[in-house]
Amino acid sequence: MDSDLYDEFGNYIGPELDSDDDVGDIDDNAEDDDRSDMEEDDEPDRMEEDDAEEIPQNQVVLHEDKKYYASALEVYGEGVETLVQEEDAQPLTEPIVKPVSKKKFQAAEHRLPETVYKKEYLADLMDCPHIMRNVAIAGHLHHGKTTFLDCLMEQTHPEFFRAEDADTRFTDTLFIEQQRGCSIKSQPVSIVAQDCRSKSYLLNIIDTPGHVNFSDEMTAAYRLADGVVVLVDAHEGVMMNTERAIRHAIQERLSVTLCISKIDRLFLELKLPPADAYFKLRLIIDQVNNILSTFAEEDVPVLSPLNGNVIFSSGRYNVCFSLLSFANIYAKQHGDSFNSKEFARRLWGDIYFDKRTRKFVKKSPSHEAPRTFVQFILEPLYKIFSQVVGDVDTCLPDIMAELGIRLSKEEQKMNVRPLIALICKRFFGDFSALVDLVVQNIKSPLENAKSKVEQTYLGPADSQLAIEMHKCNADGPLMVHTTKNYPVADATQFRVFGRVMSGTLEANADVRVLGENYSIQDEEDCRRMTVGRLFVHVARYQIEVSRVPAGCWVLIEGIDQPIVKTATIAELEYEDDVYIFRPLKFNTRSCVKLAVEPINPSELPKMLDGLRKVNKSYPLLTTRVEESGEHVLLGTGELYMDCVMHDMRKVFSEIDIKVADPVVTFNETVIETSTLKCFAETPNKKNKITMMAEPLEKQLDEDIENEVVQIGWNRRRLGEFFQTKYNWDLLAARSIWAFGPDTTGPNILLDDTLPSEVDKHLLSTVRESLVQGFQWATREGPLCEEPIRQVKFKLLDATIAAEPLYRGGGQMIPTARRCAYSAFLMATPRLMEPYYSVEVVAPADCVAAVYTVLAKRRGHVTTDAPMPGSPMYTISAYIPVMDSFGFETDLRIHTQGQAFCMSAFHHWQLVPGDPLDKSIIIKTLDVQPTPHLAREFMIKTRRRKGLSEDVSVNKFFDDPMLLELAKQQDYAGF
Repeated sequence: MDSDLYDEFGNYIGPELDSDDDVGDIDDNAEDDDRSDMEEDDEPDRMEEDDAEEIPQNQVVLHEDKKYYASALEVYGEGVETLVQEEDAQPLTEPIVKPVSKKKFQAAEHRLPETVYKKEYLADLMDCPHIMRNVAIAGHLHHGKTTFLDCLMEQTHPEFFRAEDADTRFTDTLFIEQQRGCSIKSQPVSIVAQDCRSKSYLLNIIDTPGHVNFSDEMTAAYRLADGVVVLVDAHEGVMMNTERAIRHAIQERLSVTLCISKIDRLFLELKLPPADAYFKLRLIIDQVNNILSTFAEEDVPVLSPLNGNVIFSSGRYNVCFSLLSFANIYAKQHGDSFNSKEFARRLWGDIYFDKRTRKFVKKSPSHEAPRTFVQFILEPLYKIFSQVVGDVDTCLPDIMAELGIRLSKEEQKMNVRPLIALICKRFFGDFSALVDLVVQNIKSPLENAKSKVEQTYLGPADSQLAIEMHKCNADGPLMVHTTKNYPVADATQFRVFGRVMSGTLEANADVRVLGENYSIQDEEDCRRMTVGRLFVHVARYQIEVSRVPAGCWVLIEGIDQPIVKTATIAELEYEDDVYIFRPLKFNTRSCVKLAVEPINPSELPKMLDGLRKVNKSYPLLTTRVEESGEHVLLGTGELYMDCVMHDMRKVFSEIDIKVADPVVTFNETVIETSTLKCFAETPNKKNKITMMAEPLEKQLDEDIENEVVQIGWNRRRLGEFFQTKYNWDLLAARSIWAFGPDTTGPNILLDDTLPSEVDKHLLSTVRESLVQGFQWATREGPLCEEPIRQVKFKLLDATIAAEPLYRGGGQMIPTARRCAYSAFLMATPRLMEPYYSVEVVAPADCVAAVYTVLAKRRGHVTTDAPMPGSPMYTISAYIPVMDSFGFETDLRIHTQGQAFCMSAFHHWQLVPGDPLDKSIIIKTLDVQPTPHLAREFMIKTRRRKGLSEDVSVNKFFDDPMLLELAKQQDYAGF
C-alpha cells in the first residue's frame, strides 16, 4: 500500500479512480487485443452506441420542462395534423365513446310470419289482375277501421296475438300511433281471402287515418285504390270525416261501399231494443245515400243491404255479415232445399214474416210483429250477446249445443269479452262478406284502369302509352305512380310506395324518375335511377319479390333520393313523350304555420336534413324559408304539427329544436272598386299601364280552385261559363287573360282595353310579361306579403313602346306588379283569415260549456242537435284558426273531458277592422278589441317577416300617380 495515497486516518486522498465496471471493461479490452481485424472494425461502432445512451442526470428539472407523455409528433409521425385543446370541449354528460344506439320508432316483424296461404301463391296471384282488388278503408276517427283489419290479419295469420281487453292495431306500426291511440299514416296490407264460394282473391287493402288532420294520407291512399269501403260507427253515425271521405271518393271517381261497424254498441252500450236498432241502422244508410246524391255528378248506385253494397260488422267481436252471409247460416241449418239468395232479398225493409201462413208479407200481420231484419238477424244476435254476458255459466252449454259450436273446458273459463269474440268467430266464420262486398262492387285494376288513367294521367288520352295503361298491360311500357314514402328502420332513407299502371317493374332495373315539376318543356326534374329491392307491403312486414306486374301495389327501395311527394317512374328508353301523373289534390288546406330553429346553431344542417325528410313523409306538409331567414312548416292543425315535430326531434334529426308560437296564413283582398284608375310607368318612361281592382263574385274563387273552370279552356267555352253562371258580359268573359297565383289561383286578370284606344298587337307582345307581373303580385300582396284572394284586376289602358328593346320583361314585369299593388291599395284592402269548421260531440249537460268556450274564441255555433238514438249532442260551429290553438284542451277542461271535437279548414273570412288605419295604436301584451285585429295581425306579420312596420304607399306609386292621389280627398287617410 502506497502511504502517499492515504492520510493518517486511512482515508483515501489519492487521484480519482474509475468505477469497478470501467475497470472490468479496461481489463476486457486488454484481453481483446488479440482478436481478429473484423472485430476491431466493429469496436468504434459499439463505442458510438454507448456514447449515444444518455447518462442519468441528477440535476433539478423544472415543472414546465417535465415530460410525462410522448409528443404528438412521436406518436403519429410527420404529416399528421394534430389539434391540442387546453379545455375539454366535450360536456361531462356525454360519454367519450358513445354506445351504438339503434333507432326504433316502429313495430316490425323480424321474420316472415306464418300465413294460411303460401307467400308464393300470393306472388302468383299478382299476375292475375282480374282476381285482384285495390281497396281503401276510410271513415271517421275511432270508427273501427284498424280493428276491422286486425280481424282480417287474425284470420290469415295463425300466430296473430290479440289481447283480451286491447286491440293489437296491426296496421298502427309507429309507436307514436300506439301511444296516441289513433292512426297517423296510411298503412297497406296485401292478403289472400276467400268469398262465400271459397274462391280466392288478392286483396290490397290500405288503412287510412280517421282524424281529419291526416286527411292528406287518405288522399294518397285514394290515388292508388279503385274503390273505398267507408266504415261508420253504428252509435255515432255519419260524422265530419265520414262525409269528407265520401265526398273525396266521389271527386276521385272511386266506387263507394258501406260497412256499418261496432254494431255491438247498439245493444251493449245504448241498450236499444232490436226494432230501434233497425231504425238507427236505416238512418245511417239514408244519411250516406243523401251525401252521395248531393255530391255525385253522375248516377251512383244506391247503398242498400239488398244491393250487396252494405255490410255490418264489429271488429272487437269478430262479427262481419251481409244479408246473404247471414242467410247462408240459415241455409246450413235447413239443408240444400233452402234458397239463401231469395231469403236474403227479404231480410231488409218493411217486410214481415207471417207465422200463420209462413209467408213473407209487406204489411204487418199484427201490431207487434217485427220486421224480418229484426226477427232473423238482430234478435239472434241480441240473444247470443245477452245470454253470454248475462248468465254465462248456466246458459252457455245450451246455446253452444244449439249453435253447433264446441268449446274446450279452458275456453269456457275465459272472460266474457274474449269468449263472445270466440263464439262469434266460430258462428260467423271468416269475413267472406267483406270479400263479396269488394268483389261485386269495386272494379278490378283491369276493369278500372281506363277510368283511373283518365283521372290521374296528364298526357293525351289517345297516346300509345295511355292506351297501354288503359289495358293494364303487364307487357307494355313501364309506368308506375307513387304517392307515399315510408322510412326504413333507421330512418336514413325511404322506400317509395306506388301502383304499377302498365308494364312490369323488375328489381335492379334502370328507370327514369320524373318529379312533380317535370314537363315536356322543362325536363329538369328527371333522374336516371336504379331500382333496388321490391316488396309487397304488409304493414309490419314486407315480402320481397323480384318483379311486380301491372295493377299491383309495390314498395320500391333505392330510388327515394329525388322524390319529394309523388313521382312517375317510367321506362328508361321510351321513344314517345312521357307525361307525369297529376300531383295529389287534397280536400283540405295547410293553414297552420310554425317557425323552427335549432337550439344549437351548429346543428342547422341536421335540422335541414330533418326538414327534408318530414317533407317526404307527410304528403300535405310544406316546408319553406321566409325572406327573413326563418324556416317555416305549414300543416293542417295542432295534432298534425305535433306529430311532425315529434318526427323532427325523435326520428329524423334527434336534435333539440326551438319552436315559435303557431300562427296562420292570411290572405289579402279588397271590398270595393279602386277609387281611381291607377297607372304605373316603366323605369325607362317608354311604357305606361293603367289598372283597377274590384272584388270577385262569391263562389267564383272556389270554382277556380276546385277546377270547375280552367284557364286552359278555349275562349268560347270560358266565355259561356262566365256568362251563364256569373252573368258576365260577352266582352269581359272572352277577355280573361289569367288566373293567379298559378293556374288555379282565386284572382282574375282581365283585358278591359278597347281596340280603338290601345294597339292590341303591341299589347299581345307584352301579354306574357303582364301576366307574370300579375302572378307575382297575387302571390305576395302589398299588406304583409301574403297571397291575394277574390280580386279582379282590370287592365284599362296600356301605352307600349314600339321598339322590342324598350318593352322587355325586365321593364314590364315589375311595372305590372307595381300597378296591381297600387290598384289593390286604392280598393279598400282587407285581411282574410282561415276558419275551421268544428264538430263537437258532448253530453246534453255540457252543451252550455261548449258555447262558452267557443264564444271566448270568436267562434259561433251553426247547428246544435241531439244524436239520433243516443244521449249525446252534436254541435257544429265555425272558429278562426288563429284562436283555435289550445281549443281542444280548453274544451276538455270546461267539460271534464266529456266533449270531443274535430276541426278542419272550411273557408276564408274577413278579419274585422281596417289594416291601414294608422289611428289604431297596438299596445304590447294588451288584448286588442275586435276592430283592431286586422291592424294587429298585419303589423305583427310584417315584423315577423322583417318588413317595415307600415305599408309604404310611395313604394308602389309613381310621382305622377302621387300627384293624382293628392287631389283626392282620401289622401289624408294614408
